[in-house]
Amino acid sequence: MKQLDARSVATVAAGGAAGAVARHLLVGAAGAHGWAATLAVNVVGAFLLGLLLERLARGGRDTGRRRRVRLLLGTGALGGFTTYSGIAVEVLARLDAGQWAGAGAYGLGTVLAGLVACGAGVVVGARRAAR
Repeated sequence: MKQLDARSVATVAAGGAAGAVARHLLVGAAGAHGWAATLAVNVVGAFLLGLLLERLARGGRDTGRRRRVRLLLGTGALGGFTTYSGIAVEVLARLDAGQWAGAGAYGLGTVLAGLVACGAGVVVGARRAAR
């Protein structure tokens, strides 16, 4: 495990704060359709994370500027932007309302959509790097 340093921690914290605020604003703006905003945030975030990590990996070792970008945008901003806890709360709300099928579809659908989006991001990143 790499040793943590204050600069890396600050970089992740800054990115995480920005990502969490962006998610809060988007989900808040959705009002009663907050579940759809959470789904969109997670799918878009998964795509962007796949794209970012693929591009960084093809650029060389995880050191220097690439490492700082990964910490700021990947671990920080996209980590703060996406939310597993939001999915869990929304699934529980559906279960409490007796919407068992909806809860299962939303939970499983979100995870599957995130996997597909992340894979698509990796493919796009690989194709762009090959140019």
